[in-house]
Amino acid sequence: MQFIDLAEVEVIAGKGGDGMVASRREKYVPAGGPAGGNGGWVGSVILKASERLQTLLDFRYAKIFKAEDGKKGGPNNCTGAKGSDRIIEVPCGTLITDSETGELIGDLTTNGETLCVAKGGKGGLGNKHFLSNSNRAPEHALPGLEGETRALRLELKLIAEVGIIGLPNAGKSTLISSLSSAKPKVANYPFTTLVPNLGVVRKPTGDGTVFADIPGLISGASEGIGLGHDFLRHIERTRVLLHLIDVNANNPIADYETIQQELEAYGHGLPQRPQIIAFNKIDAIDDEMLELIISELQEVTQTPIYAVSAVSRQGLDTVVQKIWSILDADKASAIV
Repeated sequence: MQFIDLAEVEVIAGKGGDGMVASRREKYVPAGGPAGGNGGWVGSVILKASERLQTLLDFRYAKIFKAEDGKKGGPNNCTGAKGSDRIIEVPCGTLITDSETGELIGDLTTNGETLCVAKGGKGGLGNKHFLSNSNRAPEHALPGLEGETRALRLELKLIAEVGIIGLPNAGKSTLISSLSSAKPKVANYPFTTLVPNLGVVRKPTGDGTVFADIPGLISGASEGIGLGHDFLRHIERTRVLLHLIDVNANNPIADYETIQQELEAYGHGLPQRPQIIAFNKIDAIDDEMLELIISELQEVTQTPIYAVSAVSRQGLDTVVQKIWSILDADKASAIV
């Protein structure tokens, strides 16, 4: 499935039905009077968050969404039929922005949450509405009002509590496949992963936490180089960052600093996010060299450092337990 996380659409609410001019002409009703009904109200355009969707791919070709117009009022004081709302499903985590003003209209994060983005116009009044002592036979009605039209920018930011970051080929996809049932493409070359992958990692209690494998971070990602600029937004919602480093790289310390510099340059609160460092692929390095590399990095940062092998699952339980403890402490502080 192709991953699309940005879309531009136009939404058009319906037009209200026109009011009607009519009179009662029934036998045995000598003073019939006006009997034109009001025009029907119209449908609005409503966005609805759905966990069934994972991408904005549906909006790649469908760009215009219109609600139904209201129907014209009828004789005998009959109100016109109401136009149906146009309900559009979007993935959970979709931000909606007015394309013209840049105003943030809403952020749909919960399954089933709705947001009206274009309100339908009112139906016009029929001639019965204008009956008065001075005007016993009104001959005019009001037209229905036009609904709102808006140009919208839809931006998907994946909802995951843990974001797995690191340079290409650090083993992020292998890690998420080892921890969850996700099956991303895994190969021994950089940029194997071209889209974010989500996986649910479960606690012994059965509760699940969503992990996101963020692809394509390289030097200059925050400035649009590589794939990272497109996907850095997806870790804005995360509560913990798991920084994976290939311990067999030419310079693991420089790799760590590269990612940290990109987080600093991108901003949005990412440098302040709780972070865990894990050296990956330790099954391919001797213990003495591993200890040397860990000690060198510990001189640069006070962040906890772990040694793991995503392939053999060595050390993963310890890392996951640390993530649980950070998330639990974060939830407890939020309650207080």
